[in-house]
Amino acid sequence: MELDEGNQSSVTTFILLGFSEYPHLQMPLFLVFLTVYTVTLVGNLGIIMVIRINPKLHTPMYFFLSHLSFLDICYSSVFTPKLLETLVTEDRSISFKGCMVQFFFICAFVITEMFMLAVMAYDRFVAVCNPLLYTVAMSQKLCALLVAGTYTWGGICSLTLTYSLLELSYCGSNIINHFGCEYSAILSLSCSDPYFSQMTCLVISTFNEACSLLIILASYIFIVVTIIKMPSAGGLQKAFSTCASHLTAITIFHGIILLLYCVPNSKSSWLLVKVATVFFTVMIPMLNPLIYSLRNKDVKDTARKLIHTKLLSHSM
Repeated sequence: MELDEGNQSSVTTFILLGFSEYPHLQMPLFLVFLTVYTVTLVGNLGIIMVIRINPKLHTPMYFFLSHLSFLDICYSSVFTPKLLETLVTEDRSISFKGCMVQFFFICAFVITEMFMLAVMAYDRFVAVCNPLLYTVAMSQKLCALLVAGTYTWGGICSLTLTYSLLELSYCGSNIINHFGCEYSAILSLSCSDPYFSQMTCLVISTFNEACSLLIILASYIFIVVTIIKMPSAGGLQKAFSTCASHLTAITIFHGIILLLYCVPNSKSSWLLVKVATVFFTVMIPMLNPLIYSLRNKDVKDTARKLIHTKLLSHSM
């Protein structure tokens, strides 16, 4: 559908191509992504429940982890249901407003998670480098402010980027070569000068990536120095196990972001962009609860007790 409204966007509906160029893979991909999405929801909701149930886990580290799980649920739920729909239906359309809303939320949740991981790195820095002052330094008020700050900043950045896209005109093709409203895919459909939007995206992306990585890098440099100075092997092992899960999550998250940044903007690279986005929006939210639960004794013990209690209640 198209409307002639002068300088306003004439496109009112976008068509998401998704993985339609591989018709024989539609059903297998649907089953894989549905399974992954189910595991994502169960795993992250499980992490949140376990943290709420076990008083031992009412610490800053797990407070941040519960919000990380919440963000994983949110940004996975922004993209995945529409991805599943495009795999099993002929109608792959999404309204212009719906597309911008999807972009706003995915952008907000991803930027928030980026800084949530940075906040968690700072938390690990305080825990390892100042263990005696940990509970004082990471007070409930500070933790709440840090979390509120990440959500607020994510919302502000996303609102700015969404506004920059809304300022463009879309009067040509309405086919998005993606399974969701990803920035470069939307921008490629614009028939007006995208310079302002591109510069806005470049500044915000570079600033956010640099700041979050700088916080993480600085935190872990101090952590490594502290670990090296530890006299006992037990303290060294404990410090390493405290940080290993977080480092794994950071490596996967920022690794895929940097991969997306480095992909050249050409037609031949769209498949790589789509695959990387799948890993980013579908796979990472599933991996995070596995990474944190498999390496955490308290989480595993609480989960076992919860499952055991539920099984007993059903058997009685």
